[in-house]
Amino acid sequence: MLPRRMVLARLLAAPALGHALPAAAQPAWAPGRPIRFFQGFAPGGTTDILARLLAPLLAEALGQPVVVENRVGAGGTVAADALAKARPDGHTMMLLNNGFAAAAALFERLPYDPLADIAPATVVATMPLVLLVAANAPYAKLAELLAAAHARPDALNVATVGVGSTQHFVAEALWAQAGVHLTHIPYRGTPAALIALRNGEVQVVVETVGAVLGHISSGEVRALALSTAARFSGLPKTATVAESGIGNFDLATWYAIGFPAGTPEAVLARIQSETRRALADPVLAARLGEIGLSPVGSSLAEARALIPREITRAREIATRVNIPRQ
Repeated sequence: MLPRRMVLARLLAAPALGHALPAAAQPAWAPGRPIRFFQGFAPGGTTDILARLLAPLLAEALGQPVVVENRVGAGGTVAADALAKARPDGHTMMLLNNGFAAAAALFERLPYDPLADIAPATVVATMPLVLLVAANAPYAKLAELLAAAHARPDALNVATVGVGSTQHFVAEALWAQAGVHLTHIPYRGTPAALIALRNGEVQVVVETVGAVLGHISSGEVRALALSTAARFSGLPKTATVAESGIGNFDLATWYAIGFPAGTPEAVLARIQSETRRALADPVLAARLGEIGLSPVGSSLAEARALIPREITRAREIATRVNIPRQ
């Protein structure tokens, strides 16, 4: 990885993407007052890494301190609640992910309205999920696994990192679309799920690409299929679920920047523009690829459409497969 100074130099030399804001519409952040950048998960995870990669680049572009704050708890809802209740002055934002939509689907009551209280600015990146089997498993393709599940209903087990996780939602959506049923067994973390796979306790693991790239590269596990419509550059030989015969299947882990509702449009537009500009740099794009991320840098309109669509989809999956509400 190149030093941050070199990354910044490349970013500053790159042409700006999108349309510049008129002078009168330029947001006026309070000089020297930090922009707090919440994320709702523990240090070291993908959400945390992505936030910390973006923060110095946004700070440099905006001329404003950007400070990442880990507000951990309840699957990201602690941070989302703090965001929803923050002043809409442009000094508080959050890196949202699928957990935001999952919470809306799984919790009977939330201390905030996920649609009315949050203003999305841009979709930053996405990450595919991958179906894994043991290196010595008899399945070389997803179609073979599904055929075995058809032939032996309820005989195969699938591991994820927890009930209501993105991994769980993707697994259940796939089985429903394929017309099969695998017994879901939740584990506390990826290492435990992979040990269960190696020991034959489960036949499949569904996990984010970033969490298992090393295990795939080492030959410890075999990648059967990716959950997204397009292949992932880091696993160019791994087919997608759609390519494997389950058409129109496209589910990914996503990361988006959100602000409290009522934040000035000029702030949202500036953050969208600077994020997109940063993501266009090949050095940052390469670094994201190393951890399983594909840069997006969506428009405001695309970000605004994402949240309600993902919440609706999460609720439909939870109802279809009977994931209990909490």
